[in-house]
Amino acid sequence: MRTDTVAKRDYYEILEVDRNASEADIKKAYRKKAIQFHPDKNPGNKDAEEKFKEAAEAYEVLSNSEKRSRYDQFGHEGVRGGPGAGGFGGGMSMDDIFSQFGDIFGSAFGGGFSGFSSGGSRRRVNKGTDLRVKVKLSLKDIANGTEKKLKVNKLTSCKTCNGLGAADSSSFNTCQHCHGTGQITRVTSTFLGQMQTSSTCPYCNGEGRTISRKCETCGGSGTVKEEEVISINIPAGVTDGIQLSVGGKGNAAPRGGVSGNLIVQIEEIPDPELVRDGTNILYEHYISFPDAALGTSIEVPTIEGRARIKIEPGTQSGKVLRLKGKGIPSLNGYERGDQLINVNVWTPKNLSRQEEELLEKLKSSENFKPNPTSKDRSFFDRMKEYFQ
Repeated sequence: MRTDTVAKRDYYEILEVDRNASEADIKKAYRKKAIQFHPDKNPGNKDAEEKFKEAAEAYEVLSNSEKRSRYDQFGHEGVRGGPGAGGFGGGMSMDDIFSQFGDIFGSAFGGGFSGFSSGGSRRRVNKGTDLRVKVKLSLKDIANGTEKKLKVNKLTSCKTCNGLGAADSSSFNTCQHCHGTGQITRVTSTFLGQMQTSSTCPYCNGEGRTISRKCETCGGSGTVKEEEVISINIPAGVTDGIQLSVGGKGNAAPRGGVSGNLIVQIEEIPDPELVRDGTNILYEHYISFPDAALGTSIEVPTIEGRARIKIEPGTQSGKVLRLKGKGIPSLNGYERGDQLINVNVWTPKNLSRQEEELLEKLKSSENFKPNPTSKDRSFFDRMKEYFQ
């Protein structure tokens, strides 16, 4: 007895229809799946190709009343291989799928996606051009991620003809030069013998169809210029100059092909107080000599607002304080940087006579004479520790 190494999914589940679905509903559901996972729309995507074949297998059974009845009664065993048994038997090639079911989803793209001709040649796939926009983000936007709504002037699919470019369905004609294949084949004789070459049909631009009456709204292009508001989610941790691609949000393709992408370039707005260094945030704060000697508390800006921190008595100029987790999250990970505060002791430049006298008295005190210890390392050594 034959057994499958991998259990097959339910055909109704594959097409996302219930078991009482009508023939029209099944055809509509398959058409949707075929367009979604068509290999021309997902070049090089093996997972999409498998789903494309899976949907075709489900449709082949459920669109046939006899096979569907056997499947409903016996499941996959009722339609397993063999003559007249239904299913794919020994396997159905992509050419078989296109030849049997290509008409179901080909019209949705004006011929651009109908797949293979009997000779195995592909028709041309129309591709819309990409659009590029620049988005400015603050440090807070970058730290938390944000949603932006962009107004973009772009080519969109014509609503009058549904992007097909024709006045109506009867306006489509099979190209008489390539006979619907989208390619012209020429045979030439050389001293090596006959050589066959194929090229895109210049009469239909590789689409396999011509239009006798064009749509008056778009003039046959299938696209019109409109303003569209596009919402994009920008993840936390992006960097200045990085480019994000939003699939299918570029210009629509002529006569129902694949839309281009929207390329979003990030521009970081410099913060007036904070400096970004990778995932860390740097801030420099000055305190007075008395505050450094006696200790104090200070208020510093952070990405989320202001925070109060304590300055210990005897703090040396150049000491680095760390606010853990107050930096930028990494774009492709779960870590978040810190905020590093470099504390500098401010030395006054203009002293009054009374201030000079007080400092002169303090000069002779042993506590006011420099006495560096092993803990009082240079600023560069301390910074190196935090960045390791």
